[in-house]
Amino acid sequence: MLALKYLLMTSGVGMMIAAICILTYDLYREVLYRRGLGMRGETTASPVVVRWRTSLALAMLAWGPLLVAFSIVVVPSGMAGVRVSQIRGSEAGTLYPGVHLVMPLIEDVALFDTRDQIFTTGMPEDGKTAKEQVSSNAQPLHVQAKEGLTLGLAITVRYRLDAKRLDYIEGNLPRPVEREIVPPTVASVWREIIPNYTVRDVFSEKREEVRQIAAGLITQRLAADGIVVKEVMLRDIQLPPEYAEGLQAYLLKEQENDRMTVETELKRKEVRIAGLEAEAMKARQVKQAEGEARVRVLRAKSESDAMKYTLPLKQKQIEQSRLEAQARKEATIQNAEGEAQAKVIDGKAEGERRKLLAVAEADRIRVTAEADAERLQSEAAVLKGNPLLINKIVAERLSDKLQIMMVPADGKFFFANDALRGVSMENQNAQAEQQPR
Repeated sequence: MLALKYLLMTSGVGMMIAAICILTYDLYREVLYRRGLGMRGETTASPVVVRWRTSLALAMLAWGPLLVAFSIVVVPSGMAGVRVSQIRGSEAGTLYPGVHLVMPLIEDVALFDTRDQIFTTGMPEDGKTAKEQVSSNAQPLHVQAKEGLTLGLAITVRYRLDAKRLDYIEGNLPRPVEREIVPPTVASVWREIIPNYTVRDVFSEKREEVRQIAAGLITQRLAADGIVVKEVMLRDIQLPPEYAEGLQAYLLKEQENDRMTVETELKRKEVRIAGLEAEAMKARQVKQAEGEARVRVLRAKSESDAMKYTLPLKQKQIEQSRLEAQARKEATIQNAEGEAQAKVIDGKAEGERRKLLAVAEADRIRVTAEADAERLQSEAAVLKGNPLLINKIVAERLSDKLQIMMVPADGKFFFANDALRGVSMENQNAQAEQQPR
């Protein structure tokens, strides 16, 4: 809507400027023409036509966009407005943030800030001066207490304008409200309340009470003018220098007196605690002695009762020990007999085992001999068919480094010929003896 408003205003102003330019241009041409005729001394009708109607039409048309633009009012965020008529004055109703239409040239909109505002006396907490902060006063608010002494109050009031009563504020209150209404009202309330209290009450004992009373009165009075008070704070109190020194000395003495009172009370309590501890110790000792006596009596009774059952129990234990010794003796005899029988059985088993081992060894020797005989027969048969293997075997056994040996086929001039022949004859004789007769 702001863009539309500015567009309409621009178009209206443009049309007005265009009308003025057209009229100015035609009048300029008329002047030039008349000046030329005057120099020649002629008097004829001017051919230049001044476009009065065109300029007037443009000027009249320019008022249309301008009036539409003037009828559009935009209330910013955090603000509120009131219609002010040139005929009827302030009108009821509040214009909240947004776009509103008013009667151009007859109604206007007065804007008010509806956000929270701060009125402060004394130096602001953020360090700003009175020129940098609206509705503030760098000097504290000076009021007189009941004794006639002057106090400096640092006060902060947080408030805002009631948006529903802006028409009343516009029609009845001076502007700006934050300077003309709030400071006098706040100062008047504090100057009415403080004289009813002493400096000490305001400074320490009844400080919160004074603040609450002042907050109630300020809220009540400003509410009548359409101002909503949210909080009233009493930040600081400046005492007169002389009173501050005297009060400090008095407070020190009072603090010392309080300290002595507390220490005295502590000593009394310590004495009382010591007496109570002594009584408690005595009572504990008496109770402990009584308890020990009762324990000894109970222990003696328990021992006496235990003796009644101890003798039968001892007799039973002796009988049980005798039976256990007899059982161990019998068990020892039985174990000895069992061990003897076990040894006999073990001896028999050992003899049987040795017999079986002898039979097995004989069988092994017999089987081994038969296997050796069969092996010798097979080797003899192989050597008989291949006599040269004897030479090879002998050569391999003579030296482990020979891989191949070449000898004559008939065996002549061989150094082991006689030995091999003797071995061959022995093998033949052994085979002849092993053959069944």
